[in-house]
Amino acid sequence: MTTTDTTAGTATATDPALTSAALALGDDALVLAQRLGEWAGNAPVLEEEVALANIALDLLGQARVLLSLAGDEDELAFLREERAFRNVQLVEQPNGDFAHTIARQLYFSTYQRLLYAALAAGDTPLAGLAAKAVKEVAYHQDHAEHWTLRLGDGTEESHRRMRTACEALWRYTGELFQPLDGLGLDTTALEAAWLDSVTAVLTRAGLPVPSGSRTGAWRAGAGRQGLHTEHFGRLLAEMQHLHRSHPGATW
Repeated sequence: MTTTDTTAGTATATDPALTSAALALGDDALVLAQRLGEWAGNAPVLEEEVALANIALDLLGQARVLLSLAGDEDELAFLREERAFRNVQLVEQPNGDFAHTIARQLYFSTYQRLLYAALAAGDTPLAGLAAKAVKEVAYHQDHAEHWTLRLGDGTEESHRRMRTACEALWRYTGELFQPLDGLGLDTTALEAAWLDSVTAVLTRAGLPVPSGSRTGAWRAGAGRQGLHTEHFGRLLAEMQHLHRSHPGATW
């Protein structure tokens, strides 16, 4: 597995729109890394504990590069309040059972691979990061697809859990494709490709494609505007506790 070079984006972006986009994408990666880290010591098998930890480290590396384009990465990660974070609500959802984690990974890694592939082909300052990160995310997607197939086409219980997870998280996926200024991406095309890819995996796994709304009770884009679900406050408190308890400490 590759690891993102955290020195690739040390200069702060000067374009305000690009800075906002980098902050949003960095928050996505940071928050999901924190969520996946919660599986340490709790994964169903040792191999998955290692795999999820490695995915979390990949995402943390991406977050560091992206946040450094928007300012000081430590201050942005540990000193902002909840409403200042711009991550999508999908990544902050609790791990739940293993099926919920896999459904979240399937939805997000498929989106992230398409996003980074498009950015790598562009000419924004994010192109270099995207070209490296897309290789990592291809593994993340492959891992999620493997487990979706295994659970969906496994026992009656694993099928039920995977179906429940896919349906529960479906409502959060519409927000992924709200346009971010400064990236110049065709989000309509990205969304269509995402739907095709996810539909193909679910079909192979014997799982129905959820039919519910993909925008949820709040309009899509709420996380990007700093409106988060109740779970996010607890995640943030745990992530920031040490830094806030010992401000300025070095070791």
